[in-house]
Amino acid sequence: MSTLTALARLKAVRDGTAQRITTVRHCHLAPRPMVFVPLQLAGEALAPLAAMVGTDPDHPRLLVVPQPRNRDLRFAFAAELAEVLLPYVEGFAKTTETVERKSGDPYERCLEAPQILVPNRSAAAFTGLLGRSTRFRRADGPYPVHPSVPLLGRWLTYFADRSRRPGSCLMTAMTEALSAHWATGQSALEDANLAALVGWIDPPAGMDGRRAAEEAEDPLLWPPAGPATDPGFDNEVLGPAVRAYEEAPTARAVERVAQALRTQLEPTWRLMWRAVELLRALPEGSRVAGRWETDRGSFTRFLELIAEGGPPQARRDGAVGAAARLAALERARASYDVQRAYDDPLVMAEYRLTGEAFTGTVVSADPENTEGEGRSRKLRPLVTVRTADPARLTPGAVLGSPDRRGHAAEVVEVDGDEITLKVTKGMGRGKVAAPGAVPEPGERVTYTTLTDDFQSSAALPEPERTPWTHGGPPEEYVPDDDDAREEWS
Repeated sequence: MSTLTALARLKAVRDGTAQRITTVRHCHLAPRPMVFVPLQLAGEALAPLAAMVGTDPDHPRLLVVPQPRNRDLRFAFAAELAEVLLPYVEGFAKTTETVERKSGDPYERCLEAPQILVPNRSAAAFTGLLGRSTRFRRADGPYPVHPSVPLLGRWLTYFADRSRRPGSCLMTAMTEALSAHWATGQSALEDANLAALVGWIDPPAGMDGRRAAEEAEDPLLWPPAGPATDPGFDNEVLGPAVRAYEEAPTARAVERVAQALRTQLEPTWRLMWRAVELLRALPEGSRVAGRWETDRGSFTRFLELIAEGGPPQARRDGAVGAAARLAALERARASYDVQRAYDDPLVMAEYRLTGEAFTGTVVSADPENTEGEGRSRKLRPLVTVRTADPARLTPGAVLGSPDRRGHAAEVVEVDGDEITLKVTKGMGRGKVAAPGAVPEPGERVTYTTLTDDFQSSAALPEPERTPWTHGGPPEEYVPDDDDAREEWS
């Protein structure tokens, strides 16, 4: 927890309401997201119990497994979920735009992409497990399933994988999205309770955040957001309803189970859309659209992979694949942190406290300063900034600025509260700096050691050249009947 976030939490306790820790929204919100609220049977690693899903707040679809230990009913649930999810996902493939790569080659990219919203990180993990348990199934052979089930599994796996990538919004856990924008008067662990978190941010009339969060601890008023259910509900309501179905599997018994589960899902469903409204009310950060373009590109590539008949995702990464995935996640984390700071003065303030950034006023500027002689002569404007921030910088440090894209400067001298910088990038291609490229005296500027320059990962061998010390080349995936024998629990 950062210093400013800790202070915001203390202020939330004092004032009785959550405090904003950002000035803008750092996540994309689609015009028509799909909310997915899953539940699983307690005591099972993966036995789907029910789900409430849909894109219309007023018309959710309830999917129920009246006996979660019944294999056929579980896959019938997966087929029903596919009926809802696949048309939504595939609908975004109909409209594309032509985009040019840096090499100049054009390619088609989906104009929009789906967005799945889940209550919390546990629900996202459940989605990944559900994908793993369905993507290898087959419509023929032993244990046949509906043809849509394996395709559903591949998409669920894809969305769950993207949810772990910093900055990606194809699948978003709402507790994480809200916690990234508000600090409450409770612990980070307690913020995982969606009802308590929303209670702190937007308490009901006549009630403060603390009282709203206390009410959220009552499972009779606010059932858990899942995927685990409340033990009291399991013992007193769900258990008898499932046993009644086992004794007489009639439509009436199914409806009894459905009604019981509806009482657990509907409060969370309402909270999800309330959370969407809270986030949508925040202005979007300027770099959010760029990250969503990356998501759209990833979604388009996966659509193409499926259309070309590519195999399902592997159960486990090989050594090369795991290293490449880790490197990609590390780059995404570094880039996301920098972009948030560049978009948001409150986030940048954290780095100003640690000395990694400073804000000040330009006291002098020499936009015509040059270095070298003859053909090696280069334009290197000098700028002196006076700041009260505790900047911890040494000569030679390379800095970027959120005020100017592509701008870079090098620290020349630190003299008390004055820092002299040499501008090295972002001046244009002429012999003189482009208008506005060099800060002018009296201008308020921010500089930081955080830069979003692309850094390529270390060279990795081809998978077929994986050394024996790392397991050797991975075996090629060949579908067989054993795929259908993987247990759900």
